[in-house]
Amino acid sequence: FPRARLLHELTTLLAHANGRNVILTGPSGVGRRSLVQGLAFTVVEGRGPRGIDKIIEVSEAAWLDNPALAMQVGLRQAEGGALFLPNVQRFFGRQETQAMAQASRDLQKALVEGTAVVIGTTSEAALGERIRPATAVMERVRTLAVPPATADECVGILRVLDAQLERDYGLVIRDEALTTAQQLAARYIGGEPLPAAAVHVLHRACASLSAVGAAGSSAPRVIDPEAVMQAVSALTGVPVSKLGADERARYAQIDEALRGRVLGQDDAVRALARAVKSARVGLKDPKRPIGSFLFLGPSGVGKTELAKALAEFLFGNEEALVAIDMSEYQKDDTINRLIGAPPGYVGYEGGGQLTERILKSPYAVVVFDEVEKAHPRILDILLQVMEEGRLTDGQGRVANFAETVLILTSNLGAQFLNDGALEPSQSADLAMVDVRGFFRPEFLNRLDEIVMFRPLSPDVLRRVLDLMIGKEAKLALARGITLEVTPAARAWLLAQNTEPHMGARPLRRILQRNVREKLADFLLAQETPP
Repeated sequence: FPRARLLHELTTLLAHANGRNVILTGPSGVGRRSLVQGLAFTVVEGRGPRGIDKIIEVSEAAWLDNPALAMQVGLRQAEGGALFLPNVQRFFGRQETQAMAQASRDLQKALVEGTAVVIGTTSEAALGERIRPATAVMERVRTLAVPPATADECVGILRVLDAQLERDYGLVIRDEALTTAQQLAARYIGGEPLPAAAVHVLHRACASLSAVGAAGSSAPRVIDPEAVMQAVSALTGVPVSKLGADERARYAQIDEALRGRVLGQDDAVRALARAVKSARVGLKDPKRPIGSFLFLGPSGVGKTELAKALAEFLFGNEEALVAIDMSEYQKDDTINRLIGAPPGYVGYEGGGQLTERILKSPYAVVVFDEVEKAHPRILDILLQVMEEGRLTDGQGRVANFAETVLILTSNLGAQFLNDGALEPSQSADLAMVDVRGFFRPEFLNRLDEIVMFRPLSPDVLRRVLDLMIGKEAKLALARGITLEVTPAARAWLLAQNTEPHMGARPLRRILQRNVREKLADFLLAQETPP
């Protein structure tokens, strides 16, 4: 059994002379049921705990039909063995039906009187909220925390399931596909721990290939690493090309890819590219984020644009960006919005704006915009994320930030960086005086780099306008319109910018007013063929 240590611990707890009931705690998907199935195998083989010769589980259909009768029958059939109750918390606390209330009373009576051995599963949050208040029961129950499977344990579990999957789908699964499923599930499948995430991936890969076979395709019915990558791509939306085992050439060109979108900020691009390339080849602390950066500079110079460009490079889509506006987190109590409310508070089930997103998609670019506006307690949270690479939400779930890039943006010192009368080194020094005066030393020491964004020169603004016009032309082409902007018109558009110190943002408004709105009026005024 791949998790021999946990199985031994469970067997030991069940061998106690008193208080033999055990509740397995942990989030759904960590393998609590698999652990009980492993125990059942040892019982069948005569190697189980003393006095337990069978494991009984009541079907969910029976619980739905008549929970009171199902509990009575389950307890009676489990005599001389153990009754397995997944989601045991449902039998505690206030019950909505008379039958469920009776089932709850029968179970708790059996536990207190010691007439049954029960193995239950629940989450840490549900244990504390619903079961611990029943103190008489807790005196006769032992808990065993089941953590997510390690990489080796996960592959071992997949090997145990291998034969069953091959029978169910009529396929052959290569051993290297199991390793690929574990690796990609751990990195890309959020919201599910190992081994459940890897099992989910394998089922998707098998179902996809089975469906192709059913359609009469001549493709070989073998699950290999490529089939697993296709499944992960379908589940996450991450392009298959970005899941390949060898992306060295693409990552070697990350500087050029980012500079193609972010103009005039070569120092910032180089700093970000260095961290991503180092992480890609494994030269990073495996527990900490890929990189933690503080972007300093005035508005409109490319801080957010660089974050979007990185998200597009990593995921093929700039929408794969987690953007948190820190001006919304200026009060002490807003921390619950970020990580989720604790049990018993309003919004508990909803999760946190940050943790919920990372639990679902742990491979992400996270931008904390205008970080200097956040409450100091929020900064303490960020400090923990940068140092430990993990954050526990209000429900006790752990969000893993080891595969994220953290970008904090700030306007601190922007007045110096925007001062054309100062030398670049002088402006950077003065900006850093502001930064050091605001952030604590331990916070700044956790950053991989503080990146200065410079004001955009007239030449860079011209090239930015060209990029924006290209996007407008692409939008127009999708409507059957060919848009051409002459050099003279481009010069005129640039001349409308009376706020060059605001960076590229005024250019977007100028294009909106003078191109997009005028074009919309023209198209609405008459029937125009493509």
